[in-house]
Amino acid sequence: MNPFASPAVRAQARRAGADLAAVAAAAGRGALTREDVDRHASNSPGAPPQQNHLRFWDVDHTRWGPVTREPMPRLARVAAANLSAAQALIPQVTNHGRADMRRIETFRTALQGEAAARGVKLTALAFHVKALARCLAEFPRFNASLSADGETVVINHYVHVGVAVDTPYGLVVPAVRDADRKGLWRIAGEIVDLASRAQDRNLRPGDLGGASMSISNLGGIRSGEFTPLVNPPEVAIMGLSRAEIVPIWEDGVWSPVLTVPLSLSWDHRVVTGADAARFLTRYEALVADPRRIII
Repeated sequence: MNPFASPAVRAQARRAGADLAAVAAAAGRGALTREDVDRHASNSPGAPPQQNHLRFWDVDHTRWGPVTREPMPRLARVAAANLSAAQALIPQVTNHGRADMRRIETFRTALQGEAAARGVKLTALAFHVKALARCLAEFPRFNASLSADGETVVINHYVHVGVAVDTPYGLVVPAVRDADRKGLWRIAGEIVDLASRAQDRNLRPGDLGGASMSISNLGGIRSGEFTPLVNPPEVAIMGLSRAEIVPIWEDGVWSPVLTVPLSLSWDHRVVTGADAARFLTRYEALVADPRRIII
């Protein structure tokens, strides 16, 4: 069959990697439309998901009014491609929780003098990194990755905690190496150092990659739960929001309690709902009692 297709349809077929003769045979007619190409591409084995629906983005926005075009930075393009592929493959679930921050804030305030003497900025994030490191050591299913063929779970025997840093040129995730073996002061210092060098685009290759699990911290921006995206090959990510005071029923009365919203996203191919519930419960318990974190 010698198909008839307009230039726009032919361009669509080229972008989708579709053979027009095969499209015509599948459609059962010679005059083809974009929908025929899309339908054929979506049914073809191995067709890249991002190519099947290009027509939704292939729009001349100037028809509706003035526009400004800004090129996507290279780092943002790479991140977009990776996250799109991850979302297409990972059956992600997010559990939400809330941890009591009163004791951490009391302890942190008491240490401000020593922090100043050491020249270290001691933030709540350092406690969260230490708590997550402790949980990863206790729940090895979270300190893992899934092989490309989906048949093998690779358990890590190290604990590296990634810390997402928002920079003018995109999001980067350097890692605090061996966080389970480091004390609170060293972790606090490394967080500040990594964040500073990330802003200056001065991270070294060894600072990036290899995280057991990452923290996405929106604490400086807003409160409330959100859904952080799992960043493969990691199988989970912990989201932190800004701490807020909420009423909690304690000893027969309502008390104002400083809490932090938690958002734990996880890959259901490796982690079960029961695993996630136990992990989040343990994390909340560690944050509520910082003695358990540092001892």
